[in-house]
Amino acid sequence: MSDPAGHYGDTLPPPGCPAHAQGAGPRRMYGPEADVPYALYETLRKEHGQVAPVLLPGDVRAWFVLGHRENLEVMRTPSLWSCDSRIWNIRLSADSPLLPVTAWQPLLVFADGEEHARLRSAVTDSLARFNRHGVRRYVVRYTDQLVDEFAKAGRADLVADFAQKLPILVLARQFGVPEEDALPLGAAVRDMVKGTETALQSNQYVLTVMSDLVKRRKEKPADDFASWLLAHESALTDEEVMEHLRHAIVAAHENTTNLVANTLRMLLTDRRFRANLSGGTMTLPDALDQVMWDAPPLAMGAARWARRDTRLGEQEIKAGDLVMLGLAAGNVDPEIRPDLGAPVHGNRSHLAFSSGPHECPGQDIGRAIADTGIDTLMARLPDLQLAVSEADLSVTQSLVSSRLNNLPAKFTPRAVGRKGEGAAPAPALGRAQPLPATAPAAPVPPQAPAPAPRRSWWRTLLGRG
Repeated sequence: MSDPAGHYGDTLPPPGCPAHAQGAGPRRMYGPEADVPYALYETLRKEHGQVAPVLLPGDVRAWFVLGHRENLEVMRTPSLWSCDSRIWNIRLSADSPLLPVTAWQPLLVFADGEEHARLRSAVTDSLARFNRHGVRRYVVRYTDQLVDEFAKAGRADLVADFAQKLPILVLARQFGVPEEDALPLGAAVRDMVKGTETALQSNQYVLTVMSDLVKRRKEKPADDFASWLLAHESALTDEEVMEHLRHAIVAAHENTTNLVANTLRMLLTDRRFRANLSGGTMTLPDALDQVMWDAPPLAMGAARWARRDTRLGEQEIKAGDLVMLGLAAGNVDPEIRPDLGAPVHGNRSHLAFSSGPHECPGQDIGRAIADTGIDTLMARLPDLQLAVSEADLSVTQSLVSSRLNNLPAKFTPRAVGRKGEGAAPAPALGRAQPLPATAPAAPVPPQAPAPAPRRSWWRTLLGRG
């Protein structure tokens, strides 16, 4: 294969080695084939086994891990698989679309050993200070506000009107971002992740918001994630704090948005799924686990690079080779899930949050937002139904995720206020406005009171409780 940039290393074994034993070369992980990812996973598995040679955008050669066990092997063996992209045996061109996810940055996701331990301790210790009950109170508060925005209409797009808004409203409060800046920040994050023509502008906006947050919290610390990172004994630099805030808000918002959207989609389109919930044979946390097996928020995990020549699956991997972790592919590995139709309630051995030293440190917060948010939404709107044919739902596939773009729903119109029982209208949140040049500072809103107990929404569906 030609090398227009002249920078491709010898990242695939020559013809005759195991990767080419069946006469199949590397397949592209972008373009038409990648638009049907699970079919591509099956094809790759048949042609190459649990580890396959692939071509990334720009025809950059890499390895893609399809096996559940092989994914765990890479994740749990940092002595052999590095997160530091500076050891890559390929140099990308300056305009490569892979740069945002592979270029080394001063982040724990690109760190190994002692440096990773230093950075991760600051993040995990700071996340551990989150008040979990307080997080759930804010989820209920913002869910009620969002429902009040569309309750009277009897219709809503649960992606644009709910899944894309709830996580950033809750996360912004915990990070220290003013409430009025939350939705513009969320819109910028989504635009950046989509890779649109304005993605660079959106990335700069996110950087500006986080830089301003660091400056404010250095002058006036508060009870939030930014302040805790700045004060941590790991002595992160201002740049490290800003970069970790940016990375955390992007990862948390994107993953939690996809988790909420995918769970609601399954709830509204899969009768068995909703029946199991309403019948009491599945709890909502169980349902989230099922979704994280079948439709994980991220299809692909952070990359790894081989420290030395080694063997993975049936493939010979060279030192410096790029290895992509197939989270969604590993979750449907027939060696561990021979019957994909069988429920996996309560089984959390999925790969959605990775594993090993780089396992997602904030996974319980994302689960809490999704769990409480969906529960509150369904308690308010127990007769929620899909308003269009399932074929009318739009999904955008990318290298790292499968993003649901719309989820039109209908329900019985209700008065504004909690359960329509005369509560005062919440402040209007509305749709995010065009991105401002800078993020204005504003006082952090006071903590909302705990909501009154309510009956389970799946019991409401059946007229129980």
